[in-house]
Amino acid sequence: MTKLLNDVVTSGKKIYFASDLHLGFPDHAASLEREKRFINWLDDIIKDAEALYLVGDIFDFWFEYKQVVPKGYVRLLGKLAELRDKGLPIYSFSGNHDQWMFGYFEEELNIPVYHHPKEITINNKLFHIAHGDGLGPGDNGYKFIRYLFHSKIGRWLFARVHPNLGVWLGQKWSKNNGLLNARESESYQGENKEWLINYAKKVLEKKPVDYFIFGHRHIAVDVPVSDKSRVIYLGDWISFDSYAVFDGNDVALKFYGKE
Repeated sequence: MTKLLNDVVTSGKKIYFASDLHLGFPDHAASLEREKRFINWLDDIIKDAEALYLVGDIFDFWFEYKQVVPKGYVRLLGKLAELRDKGLPIYSFSGNHDQWMFGYFEEELNIPVYHHPKEITINNKLFHIAHGDGLGPGDNGYKFIRYLFHSKIGRWLFARVHPNLGVWLGQKWSKNNGLLNARESESYQGENKEWLINYAKKVLEKKPVDYFIFGHRHIAVDVPVSDKSRVIYLGDWISFDSYAVFDGNDVALKFYGKE
């Protein structure tokens, strides 16, 4: 896997990870409140942030037509642009709800978007970062749907649909389709039943990894998978307002407003 960054955390600085805002869900009012809360968090962390990683499903539905992107989210997009202009490195990973990101973040916000798991080394700690959908054993029905959505022909066909209809269909699909959501349960299933835990163990058979950082599961847990390796599920901003922070020595899960 391509390494994005080999870096050292500046003394007093921190690396932040967040995922699963699902902006747009379940309605405009709830989404707007969540968006404003997340922006308040961004304003709070900028004082000591070395970098920010957005680990997928920032939007409940996102599809980039050649000349059109979904309406809304201007507060978040503006804040991300402001932070980038101030020099804060921001990295984004697509999730299963916002996998159709084709260049808008790169061109307008100068934020790279990654569609596959990536590894970074910070302070000699190896991080394995991914949204989490489609990884590990099983879930073949979703993996087939994901393949179709990622295929060039699938994207080309959807782009032929008028944005008014396409975005409406996409939002309906995102809210109501269990196969797309690909979640067995929004509660911890135990080490043997968590497919991302099993995925992490397979990776560990080939190389040592200090921290696996995943979104997608909508649970905020920190699970040791070996003497030196942990899996961190980032939770979400629907129920938990949760995030992870690396202070240069260790990763901790935190909950905004509850520190």
